[in-house]
Amino acid sequence: MGRTSSTAWEYKVIEPPTELTKRESTNPEPRLNELGADGWRLVETVSYDGGGTKFLIFERSLED
Repeated sequence: MGRTSSTAWEYKVIEPPTELTKRESTNPEPRLNELGADGWRLVETVSYDGGGTKFLIFERSLED
C-alpha cells in the first residue's frame, strides 16, 4: 500500500519549570497553554532514572 502524502514535523524540547531550589517543579500549565496556542502538542516525557521529569517533548506539523 503506497503513501500519497506525508506530514513533516518539527520538535521542541523543554525542561519543566522549577522553583528556586531546582528540586520542586512549578505548575507548567501557563507555558503548556502558550505552546498549545502556537500549535505544539506534548507527545512524550523523558524521566530521570530515580523519578521526576527531565524533558517535555512537543511536536507540530510544519503544514500548520
